[in-house]
Amino acid sequence: MKRILTVLGAVLCTASLMAQPQLKADNIDEVLAAMTLEEKATLAVGGGWGMMTAGSMTASSASIGAAGTTRPIPRLGIPVTVLADGPAGLRINPTRPGTDATFYCTGFPVGTVLASTWNTALVEEITTAMGNEVKEYGVDVLLAPGMDIHRNPLCGRNFEYFSEDPLLSGKIAAAYVRGVQSNGVGVSVKHYAANDQEVNRQLNDSRMNARALREIALKGFEIAVKESDPWTVMSSYNKVNGEFAQQSEGLLTTILRDEWGFRGIVMTDWGNKEGTVAAVHAGNDLMEPGMPNEIERIVAAVKDGSLSEADLDRNVRKILQYIVRTPNFAGYRFSNKPDLAAHAKVARKGAQEGLILLENNGVLPLDGVKTVALYGTGSYEFVAGGTGSGNVNKAYVRNVAEGLEAAGLEVDPDIRDWYGRFIDLKKAEHRYIGPKDWMGIPLGNPVLPEMAIPRTFMEQKVEQTDIAIMTVCRNAGEGADRKAADGDWTLTGQEREMMQTLADIYHAAGKKLVVVLNIGGVIETASWKHIPDAVLLAWTPGQEGGLAVADVLTGSVNPSGKLPMTFPVNYLDIPSSHNFPYNFRGGNSIDIEALLTGRQSKRTPVKDVDYTEYQEGIWVGYRYFGTAGKAVSYPFGYGLSYTEFEYGKPVVKVAKDGTVTASISVKNVGKRAGKEVVQLYVTAPDGGLVKPACELRAFGKTGTLAPGASEILEFKVDPYTLASFNEETSAWETAAGKYTAHFGASSADIRATAQFKVAKAQSWPVNAVCLPENPVEEIKVK
Repeated sequence: MKRILTVLGAVLCTASLMAQPQLKADNIDEVLAAMTLEEKATLAVGGGWGMMTAGSMTASSASIGAAGTTRPIPRLGIPVTVLADGPAGLRINPTRPGTDATFYCTGFPVGTVLASTWNTALVEEITTAMGNEVKEYGVDVLLAPGMDIHRNPLCGRNFEYFSEDPLLSGKIAAAYVRGVQSNGVGVSVKHYAANDQEVNRQLNDSRMNARALREIALKGFEIAVKESDPWTVMSSYNKVNGEFAQQSEGLLTTILRDEWGFRGIVMTDWGNKEGTVAAVHAGNDLMEPGMPNEIERIVAAVKDGSLSEADLDRNVRKILQYIVRTPNFAGYRFSNKPDLAAHAKVARKGAQEGLILLENNGVLPLDGVKTVALYGTGSYEFVAGGTGSGNVNKAYVRNVAEGLEAAGLEVDPDIRDWYGRFIDLKKAEHRYIGPKDWMGIPLGNPVLPEMAIPRTFMEQKVEQTDIAIMTVCRNAGEGADRKAADGDWTLTGQEREMMQTLADIYHAAGKKLVVVLNIGGVIETASWKHIPDAVLLAWTPGQEGGLAVADVLTGSVNPSGKLPMTFPVNYLDIPSSHNFPYNFRGGNSIDIEALLTGRQSKRTPVKDVDYTEYQEGIWVGYRYFGTAGKAVSYPFGYGLSYTEFEYGKPVVKVAKDGTVTASISVKNVGKRAGKEVVQLYVTAPDGGLVKPACELRAFGKTGTLAPGASEILEFKVDPYTLASFNEETSAWETAAGKYTAHFGASSADIRATAQFKVAKAQSWPVNAVCLPENPVEEIKVK
């Protein structure tokens, strides 16, 4: 009898399931109609704090260390989908309960390094490998790329982001997205929008005029959305002109969907703001990481009429459309064994091309060097990437010492041993008395202090070594911005003294000093760059970084990276520095209560903490420095090579529809093979607006050119790309008149120019949304 009842129960259960529609790609409306109000609200709210607590997540997604999930609804065949952090690779737990196997991911070059390559094809190759790891580890969406503008060099998360220029940011982001999504997994383009500081990022109000918003803060996102069709976009914590981005219908629906044609879902950054209902209405489809009280808010609001169920249905339909695209929905049998060895080679290739040679007084590439005096803690404890949610759990990091030895050079053993002991001591100190992880987020290891080396020791070693190399390290990450202080923006006294002493000793012996900058963002260089014989900017280039540094130092790779931002002479030369918390002393800037509730503090609003006025307007980076004629340490787009390139005579043509086609020949006239980045800047007629001296409108990179070889690069610029935003008409406008095309090796090194004429003005009206309550008083340039 018991067996009969069991069989009967199973039959009834099966029949019940058969009576319910099961989600397929072609029956989304049917499934939506079958969902209860509670189920709709459940699907609109994520599965819990992924890596922090198992909570309501599935056991498998919790154990892999995913940042979050969507919630399953088994009766309708709706599976869980898994979301995990990026952007320098997939971040999941490297170990799991119940197995001795490891699940490391590749530590790829950070976003700034990708932008420094100026090579969209290479970026796409790198992120194709990255996306493979996402898929083979059972993840559906990589929470990347980060692409807010480098408004200020001290933003703590700039290493995740690409550039001070929105066109370069947008093009690199689009390539990033295409690469990842070519694997059949998705991305989440973030943080939309104007999340340009970490201090009080949950509540800060980014206040700016419409032109700055449209031309600088949003343009990169617009390019990425239109050119790569990302599966998801992540709305940021902060306010934009008085309204939380997560609750802004203007940002999430009017601009993102109606104007740009975005087809995917919007998910919140990880938190639990009280305005869940406003977020649903605004078009924020998915609340992440998801808390039970958010479900309760949605259900209650629909029942009391403060939220239209049609708004909820619209969002749930988009979530279902997302789910049916995912590997988890398709039942993909992931291997947990991506080809990490092959991906390491791709990561090394990307790092090689993203390194930038800033100075070279004939010492590089190294020639006749056998033994190296390798100084700096970073030479042995190399920083691969930033901290916080962007910190990839990788199996190893190749340091500079390893790289040099792999290239056949000998690193002085005494110096190496001394640094090894010092590093072990400092790591032990950090382990027992250092800061712990924040809410389970592995913040990464801190940059170790420099070791005091007596002059007598350096003098002893100069006799035994051919050259000195010194690595300077900096890092930053989620939760705090950098400081305009020694040891961060500027060198410490000890670093400066070591650099000068090494230079004096080695120069006196007829030998050279090379400095390697293993840094996550811009630092001050103008006061000391004359001291060494060469400066190589390595950034934080991923797990293979030390090998890539050696590849460039020894000349097996010719440096071809170019700066995606400007290095100013002084910090206060940057217009945004006057509206940025550059010496904030409030401790960890993550407000836990604000993160969990979105509740505004009752204190008197503090400038640059509770609100930030973007008084620089459009005058960000080279747009300001070039127009104002302000001296810089290194200009936007700058980078040296071991060879020389000659630009030919440009050709510029304008089609009937206003599309500009520009081409130029680039010839390698040096003695070594190499690549060149050509940057196309355009000077436009005012057309009733104040405009920068020039703006980047296109770029391209040659293949590897042998000595004497040449290549023609062609650029297409449509009329819309030439447009500037007119606040009075709420329209993008391309003025009629004479334009000048500048073909440059940097924004300050223009090699050829050509004029062209736009015969007819064009205009693209947009909606007047996301405007400040009161106009922001901007600086005047020109």
